[in-house]
Amino acid sequence: MLKASGIHKAFGDQHILKGVNIRIAPGAITCLIGPSGCGKTTLLRALALLDYPDRGRIEIDSKTYDFPLPKNGHTPAPWPRVTAVFQSLFLWPHLTLRENIMLPAQNCNENAEKDIHGLIELFEMRHFIDNYPNQASIGQRQRVAVARALILNPRYLFLDEITSALDIEQSARILTKLEHLKERGIGIFMITHALGFAKRAADEVIFMEGGKIVEQGPPKILDKPDSNRLQSFLSLADIAA
Repeated sequence: MLKASGIHKAFGDQHILKGVNIRIAPGAITCLIGPSGCGKTTLLRALALLDYPDRGRIEIDSKTYDFPLPKNGHTPAPWPRVTAVFQSLFLWPHLTLRENIMLPAQNCNENAEKDIHGLIELFEMRHFIDNYPNQASIGQRQRVAVARALILNPRYLFLDEITSALDIEQSARILTKLEHLKERGIGIFMITHALGFAKRAADEVIFMEGGKIVEQGPPKILDKPDSNRLQSFLSLADIAA
């Protein structure tokens, strides 16, 4: 279990996260939704320890991190146990897509040469895996970025709006694969605007606004929200869909 309690984060005098409490379970999909600028990506980066919180506690299975950290203490990173994929993907343009997947695994997975074959099949990449990023579509690059994270054998996979630039068919292809990952025991924490996927596949839905969690629960909260704010958000999402 990945648990966080009392997470605060500010940039200068702008307070982004205001005492967030959250749990992410292995073998489950947790979807985080909310308006732009409410702190979703800041929270993801804090939970992955890419940007340390100012205050709070994060527990990743048996390891506990208390913030602020001791000034002279050494804090072992949680990677690749926790691995994140961001909207911008960060693929190396001078490497083939296969090489992009394999390079990070060199020091993390001694079975990477074997595992990549399963990932190529899972994400249907056989016909483009040896192309370069500029020879691949956005959807193909998205699949490669997720495969690159998975070859590190994470226990928790964080995804930040990875389908936002894709069409409906491409998005559906990637989101369907996430259900397979859940079956493998990977805890998936994703920021998404794909409310239909959240309704169908999520185990937990979290609505965030103004740096705080306003409402959370099973996917049925997207049909019958308790808070007026979530109800308003969903109404606007229906108009924009």
